[in-house]
Parts: sequence; C-alpha cells; structure tokens
Amino acid sequence: MRQQQQLLLPHLLSLLLLCVTLSRGHNITRILAQHPEFSTFNHYLTATHLAGEINRRLTITVLAVDNPAMAALLTAHPGLSLYSLKHLLSLHVLVDYFGAKKLHQLTGGSALTSTLFQASGAAPDTAGFVNISDHRAGHVLFSASSLPASAFVKSVEEIPYNLSVIQISSALSSPAAEAPVTAPAQVNLTALMARKGCATFAGLLAATADAEQTFASNIDGGLTAFCPLDEAMKPFLPKFKNLTADGKLSLLLYHAIPVYYSVEMLKTGNGVVNTLATDGTSRNYNLTVQNDGNQVTLRTRVTVATIMGTLIDEDPLAVYTIDKVLEPMELFKPAEPPAPAPAPETDKRAAAAPKAGTSTSAKASPPAPAGPEGQPGDQKAADESAAIRSGVYWSMAAAAAAAAAAIVVVA
Repeated sequence: MRQQQQLLLPHLLSLLLLCVTLSRGHNITRILAQHPEFSTFNHYLTATHLAGEINRRLTITVLAVDNPAMAALLTAHPGLSLYSLKHLLSLHVLVDYFGAKKLHQLTGGSALTSTLFQASGAAPDTAGFVNISDHRAGHVLFSASSLPASAFVKSVEEIPYNLSVIQISSALSSPAAEAPVTAPAQVNLTALMARKGCATFAGLLAATADAEQTFASNIDGGLTAFCPLDEAMKPFLPKFKNLTADGKLSLLLYHAIPVYYSVEMLKTGNGVVNTLATDGTSRNYNLTVQNDGNQVTLRTRVTVATIMGTLIDEDPLAVYTIDKVLEPMELFKPAEPPAPAPAPETDKRAAAAPKAGTSTSAKASPPAPAGPEGQPGDQKAADESAAIRSGVYWSMAAAAAAAAAAIVVVA
C-alpha cells in the first residue's frame, strides 16, 4: 500500500503543476518586456507575428538574443526582408521544452530538435532542425547547419515543461532561413468581401473616405475584420445614411480589430477588445468577444452578432462574416425594454394587503449590489466567463493538492 502511494504521489503533483500552468498560460511579449536587454528581439517577434505563434504553443523553448547580438545580425544582413527575418527568428524557437537543467542532462550529450522554421514547411529537408550539444566543460552549444555555434548564457524564464526562455550568445545562422522570400500577394479586401456575400459592406468601405485605406494599412501589422452579410447590411442602410461623415467612418472602422485572431483564438478567448475606431479614450468604440463552444459572438451595448463564416484566415489577416451590423453605443442608443402594463385596481389592492403569517413591518430585500461603476454588461459577462474557466482549473488544482496532501499524511 505504501509503495502504491509513493508511486501515485508524483503523478498527482504533476497534475497540480499542469493545472496551475494551464490557468495562467504564457505571453512571450510580456515576459521579454521585463528584460530591456532583449527589446530588439522582442520587437521583431511581434513584427513578424512569431509572438502569436509562440503564445499558442503549449510546449516551446525560445532562444533569445540580446540587443548587441540582434544589431550584429541586422548589420550582417542589411537587405533582409521581414519575411526572411521571420524564417531566421523562427529557427530560434524550439518546439520542445529545454530548461537549464535538461540542457545539462541530454542523453548522449546531444539532441537534434525541430523548430518553428521546420514546422512552417518552409525549411528544405531538415534545414529547420537545431543541434544542441552539452560539452564536458559545462558549455552548451546550439547550431544550425554546419555554421558556427552559439553558446548558452543563462535561463531567462521557465514554466516547467511548458515554456523556457533562454539567452544564447549570438543569433543562429542558416543559409536556408536567410534565403530571399517572395512577399505574399496583397489581398484586395473589398473585392474579397464582395465575392463572398458582403458586397454592400464592401461598397461602403470603398465609398467612405479613409475607410478602405485604414483597413489596408493595418494588414501587415495584423488585422481581424468582421463584415456583415448583405441580408443584414441592407436593412441597416437607412440608419447608416443618417450618420455624419465621422459617424459613418467610425461605424465601418468598428468592424475591425488591429490584431490578428485566428478561428482557434476566437473560440478559446473571451474579453473586451479595441477596434480600429478606438481613439484611446476609456471604453471608446470597444466590443466584447465571447464564445460558447464553436459559436463566437461579438457584443456591443446595442447588438449581438454571431460569426457565420470565414473569408480568409492567414496570419496576419483574418476576415469573418457576421449576421448583424455591429452598432456601437457611441453612435446608437440601446433599445429600452417596454414599460410594464399598469396592474388592475383589484390586483393593486391584493398586492397591498399583507399575507397571512407575515409581518407588515418586514422590509423588502435590498437590491443586489451593482457591478463596478461604468462597467458595461458585456464586459461583466466576459469577466464572469473567464472566471468560470479559471475556477475550473483551480478546482482541479485544489483537488490534486488535497489528494497529494492526504497521501503524504497516510504515508
């Protein structure tokens, strides 16, 4: 019995660790922001959209290089395009966990591991693999192809078996990763929307000053757009025509988020997001993304729209169709609920009369306390949904911890 308990305890502790890890996730941009010496590396992870790919991975190791090392890389390759730089930096992201301890305990003293460059399918043959070698002197080296190796410097951040960020002495080099990459063809947003059932919305984008250009100029940095289908847009046209020029532009810009969100990201996240119409004012032209299984809804204080389909989902651009026009509270008032019908006189007297067995001095229960001042209802719903998910994780963690503690006591 004691032996079984000793065998079970490590598994329970592993479950506890997993629950804690799942409940908090990781964000490579925030982690590196705490270390200014990696600011250039962090900037290009965001600019190439690698940061989002790293955050979506459950098990990952990032080989970070400091600002002088990044400066040397950029100086050595002055004509490197952003697309080629993405390939080169993806060579610094290993799709396995390597903490400092594991690096010094490699079986046979070496390991060959895949990277995001290999996983992307852009690497020829095995050019996207990195070799790790642990030398007798305690030095750990990383190399790609047969080019000079880079040395392990220190561990920056570790979430065991989930995320490891370690510093290496210099950027890895690879002819395959540095090869010129043809830029993808620019997507014509309005043409794409018009072909896929959003011709009315596309026409308004093209006809409204600065609207189409604002959408297009945000694509390279990441853009998620929501286009109302024609059957939803046409009945809305009278309202649109009554708006001012600024109001028309704001409404159209309200239908896009300046961040790339894949279908999977939308289905796994709730929360309030900024839109292209947001100008920095608190709660100005924001909307709430909510999901229920495979259904994703977009909530304003006025309308609730459901995502119906996908026109394109290729980082850095995603365009989805929705069944309603998103009406911001900055331009439209929420519909007021109908006033209740007056009660008949006999019902009023019956309601005023005290019931048998009750005291006439009893006071009505006070109303439930309101939420935080100024917090919109859709934001409260998003917070509650997130809290439920977090509570599930922590309930699992508490159960695992209690079971582990019980076994320790019995042992």
